[in-house]
Amino acid sequence: MILLNPGPVNLSDRTRNALLRPDLCHREVEFTELQTTIREKLLKVYELESDRFAAVLLTGSGTAAMEAMIASLVPRNGKLLVIENGVYGERLSKIAKIHGIDYLTLNHSWGTEINLQDLVKLLDDNNDITHLAVVHHETTTGRLNNLAELAPICQERNIQLLVDTVSSFGGEELNFASWGITACAATANKCLHSIPGTSFVIVQREALLSADTAPRTLYLDLATYCREQDQGGTPFTQSVQAFYALAEALSELEEIGGWRARHNYYHELASLVRNGLVAMGIKPLLPPEGSSVVLNAYYLPEGLSYEKFHDELKAQGFVIYAGQGELAKSIFRVSTMGAIAHTDMERFLAVIKHVILT
Repeated sequence: MILLNPGPVNLSDRTRNALLRPDLCHREVEFTELQTTIREKLLKVYELESDRFAAVLLTGSGTAAMEAMIASLVPRNGKLLVIENGVYGERLSKIAKIHGIDYLTLNHSWGTEINLQDLVKLLDDNNDITHLAVVHHETTTGRLNNLAELAPICQERNIQLLVDTVSSFGGEELNFASWGITACAATANKCLHSIPGTSFVIVQREALLSADTAPRTLYLDLATYCREQDQGGTPFTQSVQAFYALAEALSELEEIGGWRARHNYYHELASLVRNGLVAMGIKPLLPPEGSSVVLNAYYLPEGLSYEKFHDELKAQGFVIYAGQGELAKSIFRVSTMGAIAHTDMERFLAVIKHVILT
C-alpha cells in the first residue's frame, strides 16, 4: 500500500528493519548512546550548534511536541499571539486555552496567506505580546506560511517565534538564524520517514533557561526533559524501538544529502502529480508558489464523492487523504513523504485517470 496521507509514511526497508534490534532498557548506557546520537543528528539537519540549541526528545505524536513547546516556553507573565489559517493553527490556540495561557489569535480563512498588515496592527495595538506561534506547513490545505516575512516583524519587537514544523522539518527550509526561531516542534513520522511514536522540540537553550520554574505540565515539561537528556537520562520511559527507527531514518537522510535533497525529491514528485492531475482537469486548491512540496490539495473530480474516490484508489493500492471541516466534501490531499518512487506516482496518476473515465 502506498500511503499518500500526511503521515504515517511508507518506510524504507532499513528503517523498518531497525525495529528488530535488541530490546533495551531506557536506564542503560546503550540507551543513552542511542538518545544522544538522535539529538546530535537532529541538530545537524539544519546545522545548529549544540551550545545554543537543544533537541529535546519526547514519546508522543507531533501534537505532544506542539503542546510541550507552548506550555513550556510561554511564561505566566507572557502573552501569546497565535496565527491561524488552518486546523493546526487553531490547535495551537486550543493548547494555549487549555493551559490557561494569556493569548490572542489572528484568524484567517483556511488556506489564505497571512495578512502582514493585520499582523503589524494587532502587534502595535498589543505591545505586551511576548511570543508568536505559527504553523509552517499548514497541512489543512498545503499552505506553506512564509516565515521569512514574519521574522523581521517579530525581531523588531523582540517577540519569540514558536513554530509548528511537524510536517515541514526535514523537507522544507528552516533558517533558524535569519528567521530568529526560538523553538520548533516536529515529529519522526513525516518528512524524516520514521515511525510514529517519537516527537521532539528544537529549542534555544537560552529560552529554556528563562522558562517558568513551576511548570504547567508534568509529562511535557521541556526543561525537565532537556536537563535529564543532557545528563544522559530521561524523565520517563521512551519508545525504544521508535528511537532505533528514527536514528536509522536520520542516517538515511544524511546519506542522501540532507533536507535539501529530500526537498528537491519531494518537489519532483509533487510537480509530477500536479501536472498530471491538471492535465486531467483536476484543479489544485493553491498555486505552487504558495504550497509546500510535502503536500498539495486538489478539488475532487466532478461527480465523485471523496468516499468513492478514496475507496477506488485504495483498492488499487493508494491511500489519499480527505479534506477537513468545510473542505471535506470538496477536496482531497496528496502527500509526497515516505519511501515513494517516481514509478509509484506515475501509476497513481494512471489509476486516477482510469477511475475518472469509468
